[in-house]
This record gives sequence, structure tokens and C-alpha cells, in this order.
Amino acid sequence: MDKRIQMTTPLVEMDGDEMTRIIWQMIKDELLTPFVDLKTEYYDLGLQKRDETGDRITVEAGEAIKRLGVGVKCATITPNKQRVEEYQLHEMWKSPNGTIRAILDGTVFRAPIVIDSIKPVVKNWKKPITIARHAYGDVYKGTEYRVPEKGKAELVFTGENGASFRETVYDFECPGVLQGMYNKDSSIRSFAHACFQYALETRQDLWFSTKDTISKKYDQTFKLIFEEIYEAEYRARFEALGLTYFYTLIDDAVARVIRSEGGYIWACKNYDGDVMSDMVSTAFGSLAMMTSVLCSPDGKFEYEAAHGTVTRHYYRYLKGEETSTNPMATIYAWSGALKKRGELDGLPELVSFGEKLEEACIDTLNEGIMTRDLVGLVEEGTPRAVNTLEFIRQIRGRLERKLEA
Repeated sequence: MDKRIQMTTPLVEMDGDEMTRIIWQMIKDELLTPFVDLKTEYYDLGLQKRDETGDRITVEAGEAIKRLGVGVKCATITPNKQRVEEYQLHEMWKSPNGTIRAILDGTVFRAPIVIDSIKPVVKNWKKPITIARHAYGDVYKGTEYRVPEKGKAELVFTGENGASFRETVYDFECPGVLQGMYNKDSSIRSFAHACFQYALETRQDLWFSTKDTISKKYDQTFKLIFEEIYEAEYRARFEALGLTYFYTLIDDAVARVIRSEGGYIWACKNYDGDVMSDMVSTAFGSLAMMTSVLCSPDGKFEYEAAHGTVTRHYYRYLKGEETSTNPMATIYAWSGALKKRGELDGLPELVSFGEKLEEACIDTLNEGIMTRDLVGLVEEGTPRAVNTLEFIRQIRGRLERKLEA
């Protein structure tokens, strides 16, 4: 009889690229399948398979998350010109993360994994800071033009029902650059709902920041939509739990964040969230210790690591060299997905397994066994650097003891 923990509904499993793909299989072999009767609906989002399918497989994976409710994703390559040549791709495929975010209409929440032996660079930070990134539009979907000569740049809108708008952006007296970007009320509303719901679920205060004093239409629209939704649907629920929501300018928010103890969600527009999540992860220790979960307003979840495919280590791996790549954020992607699957399916044993897996990870690190990227960050004690597989096996030993207790 199979004594492993049973699942009822599959996870959407999305495999990835390079070193993280190697680590993905290590985690499954050492930390998951020996203990859980792992049920997944598998999608290979490796760059070659995306190219073979014309990236249709990425869309299918996103639709599967909408159907099954929970997905877990390995890091993937977003190709540039060099990658197109290296992998002999048919075209420069878009970011799989961006495609999946658009399908789910989701918001990305990124939070650092905090351990006792590594202190944040900002000494008064005591609790994790979660960045909520509105991963839609703005400069990532902007239209750009390299202005070659003198001339007039105009912003023009022609409405379906005859409304029109035309205004000069700038009269160029010399060459320059021009960019137009956009966002949608519907996407901003989804962003707001996801932020308020995640704050309630995790029992954390929510901060939101833009620069509406300068951007009196674009950024102010974000501010007003958040205010409207909060007052209409969330204020009473926040107050009942003793939670706070407030808006401030992003420069004031940065000052507040640096002075704070942490322990809240900081919601940002797309570019701001991209930058601030890397700042927060680095200040807490390492991007390899940054978790990421994509949440949709209708309660769908996709878990992944916040970092990329660790290309440099992959090239060393291909040469047969030993690597000490940090698998923590990828392990937490799996533990987060399993906990959410167990929660949604009413499987407390599966939730408990995810919690014990995370505890085993933290115990391993706090006992001084870690990958090389973290060793130099430890202020006290004498940590021992191990390779990736040894680190995962150290976690497995502690996990086994917790499961037997």
C-alpha cells in the first residue's frame, strides 16, 4: 500500500530552462515524490518546446491554471537576440511569465525568505516586505520611437463614438526619443482586488504608492481606483482584522520602507515593482531567496522563484563542473503550491507536508549548511558551503525526521 501523502487534484507543473530545470528534477526526486503521490498536469516550457509549438504550450499552461486553480513554474528564458541565435529560434518569443500573467489577469507578490543567520542590510527590518507588482502595461507595453530630426510629437486618441483628443507632447528642435504607454481600468481594478484580497489572506497591512502629483491623469487613475474599491468593498474587512491600507507618493514610500520594521505588502506599478522587488530581495540577502506567487482576482495561483535560469552555473554544469546553486526559492514554489492545493482540496496532510518542507529548509540554513552564495552573508558562526544536491539531501534528512515525529 502506498503510504505517501495522497493528492486529489493535479497541480499544473511547468518545467523550465537551464540550471533551474536541473534543480527542478532534483527537488522532485529528493523532496517530493518519495513523500507525496505527486499528481501534476505537465507542460514543458523549456525554450525549445516553446519554439516547436509556436509558444502555444505557454498559453495552454496558463489556461490549465485557470481550470485547475494552482500551478507551479520553473524559471524560463525570455530570449533576446543572442538567445535566438544560440537556440536557433524561429522568433524572439515573449516572456512566458507575461503571457501567463495576462491569461490570469494576475498580480505578482514577491517576498524574501528570512533566516536568523543572515541579517538584512537595513538593520531595522525585522519582518519580510512583500512587493505586489502590477505586471501589466506601462513601459513594458510601450510604443517607442527614435526621433531622427526636428519635428512635432503629438498624443492622439480617436474614440469609437467620435471622441477625440490631440495634444503636443513636444516640439523637437533636435533628435531625441519618444515613448507612449498605456494601462486599462479593468487591469488596475484586478490589481487592486488582488492586493486587498492578498492582504486579508496573509493578515498584512497594505501600502500603495505612485506619483500622482506629477502624473495627474495616469498615476492618479491608479490612486482613485484603489480608493474607490477599498471604500466600497474592503474597509470594513480590513478594520475588523486591525489592518491598515494607505496611499502615499512613491518617494515618501521609499523613505517609510527604509525606516520601517517590515511586515507589510507594498503595492507598486509595473516598473516600480520590478525595481523595488530586486532592491528588497538584495537587502534581505539574495534574489535566490525571493519567492513569487501570481494571484488572480478570481482565486487562481501560480508559484515560482523570483530569479532566472542561472545561466552561468548551467554552462559550468555542462562542462561537468560542480555547482552550488541555491534552490531555496524553487523549493518554496513547490511547497507554496502544495500548501495551496491542500488548502483548496481540504487535505490538511498535504498542507502540513508543505509547512514541514519549509521548516526543514530553514533548519538546514540556520544550522550553517548552505549554498556558496549565502556563506558570505552570514555575520556569525562558520557556515559550511555545499553543492546543490548535497544541500537538497541535507534538507531531505531533516524533512524525514519531521515527517516521522
